[in-house]
Amino acid sequence: MIITRFGRDYTRRKFLADASRGVLATGVLAPLAKTIAATGEVSKAYPDELLSIEGYTKGKIKTGDYITSANVEHVKALMQPITYQQIVKQGRKLKVVKSTTDVMRLSPWEYQEATLKNAGKAKFDEKGNVVNAADGQPWIGGNPFPDPKQGIELAAAQTLSWGRHDASFYAITAYAMRADGAPRFRYTGGWAELSAVARTTLDPKPYWPEQKDKLRFQSVFFLSPNNFRGTSFMNIWYYDHRKFPELYGYVADFKRIRQFPTDQRFEPLLPGLSLYLSDAWGTGDPLHTWSGYNIVNRGPWLCGLSESWAADAPNWEHTTHGGAQGKTFWDTNVELIPEAIMIEAQPTGFPRAPVSKKQLWFDARNQVLVGMVTYDRRGEPFRCFDGAYSLYEKGDQKVMDGKHPYWSWCHFTASDIQTGDVTRVEQVKVHDTQHKSGANDPTMYERYLTQNALRSLGTS
Repeated sequence: MIITRFGRDYTRRKFLADASRGVLATGVLAPLAKTIAATGEVSKAYPDELLSIEGYTKGKIKTGDYITSANVEHVKALMQPITYQQIVKQGRKLKVVKSTTDVMRLSPWEYQEATLKNAGKAKFDEKGNVVNAADGQPWIGGNPFPDPKQGIELAAAQTLSWGRHDASFYAITAYAMRADGAPRFRYTGGWAELSAVARTTLDPKPYWPEQKDKLRFQSVFFLSPNNFRGTSFMNIWYYDHRKFPELYGYVADFKRIRQFPTDQRFEPLLPGLSLYLSDAWGTGDPLHTWSGYNIVNRGPWLCGLSESWAADAPNWEHTTHGGAQGKTFWDTNVELIPEAIMIEAQPTGFPRAPVSKKQLWFDARNQVLVGMVTYDRRGEPFRCFDGAYSLYEKGDQKVMDGKHPYWSWCHFTASDIQTGDVTRVEQVKVHDTQHKSGANDPTMYERYLTQNALRSLGTS
């Protein structure tokens, strides 16, 4: 028997009491942001029953166990309803690993250092843009709202820095799976993103002076299958959170660059994929093209935050299970998060948006996105996203990002709830020997984030 000082009823009452008073005070036993700043970890902010799966389930599920249809009822409240249905009906399973308490293992090191250093220095200006409170200039690095009081602060931090590096390149493989478990398409390619402001690693810091009116440059391109080789899209984001990015694409069939309508962000990138530009990191559109951002729930959650890097696979390929052919879902490690915050937002800048709202879950400890569900225009559940992050460190194996191990996402699953289609995407080590995953490469802009780069990728 596991005896805890504070039981589930205590923490549930605490979260409900805060909600009834309309306040968001992260942490249960102590203020979370102050605890992290003082100790670098979260144990003193939460009771034991929120720090381990054993404590939460009173020993019914233990670290190392798999969550399956046989025991999922014990943790049903800790996951999106669609994930629960996939476990019950499609044979999905989740392996439980030890909960992470050291916050320096939950984000890139430099990002977390900047978050601690710059705490309390951010504000929204009269336009609704996040600025440095001292001089009104763009944000200077790290999470601007590590102690969030409003839902819009969570969304703003996520929008400002998706991958939490100054620059990131992900070699990706995407699998479009049919509802019957059969694969439809397999795509390979790359995703690049580079911040023009709030830089913590790349010079010049904290801004790129010539591009200070920009937020980021972002591109995605595809290498296979051959009929889509060279297809690419590039977004140039303005720092003004009210303005749509400029959107360019290289169309392989026509062998030229064209500019696309920038508000058409709810269409699949390629046939079969359950992915839109709007979906990127849960905040693929400018902050103020959505509204509401109301906090609607708080409580513990399950998510993949560690032990997700496939270090032993030649190209970091992840294994699969579930569905009719055993290939529908990634093998996934999850851990208990002591506190997640759910917010809800509605699209206001898209008159023809096929979604009526989205719900986003954030880890209260570092505000990283841990889940998303969108709803169609009738208000019915539409699409569901869940993923896995990790420090790329396993025993003696490490991928270094400067002085510290690389931190990033490893894989994610996008499920179309209404059709049953599933898109699986993973970050791999390299494609075509030259497109390698990693962070803060100063050559990334010229290689991937200009119109000339798109042409070069399209004709290579």
